Amino acid sequence: MEYVTMNNGNKCPVIGIGTFMISPADAEVSVREALKIGYSCVDTAAAYQNERACGRGIKASGVAREDVFLSAKLWPSEYENENAVDETLERLGVDYVDLLYLHQPAG
Repeated sequence: MEYVTMNNGNKCPVIGIGTFMISPADAEVSVREALKIGYSCVDTAAAYQNERACGRGIKASGVAREDVFLSAKLWPSEYENENAVDETLERLGVDYVDLLYLHQPAG
């Protein structure tokens, strides 16, 4: 697996599974199976409405959380919500994400 070294020293796999436009049922299965066959990067967002399913897929894969590079995104309407990150973590069922994007930053 190839990685990109981020400016903080963390390494992000160059290939991962994106979950945009995947239903929750399909996202759970897709994430689980992708991790089982060697993928180590999962990308999701609250706007995709499948964060809970992605978290279940990670858990069901049997791959240790620390071996999964997990990225998530905050929608612009959440930028001022002081609980937005905690709510994202709760939906994903994890203690941390490896990369948090501001989804469609504007204004």
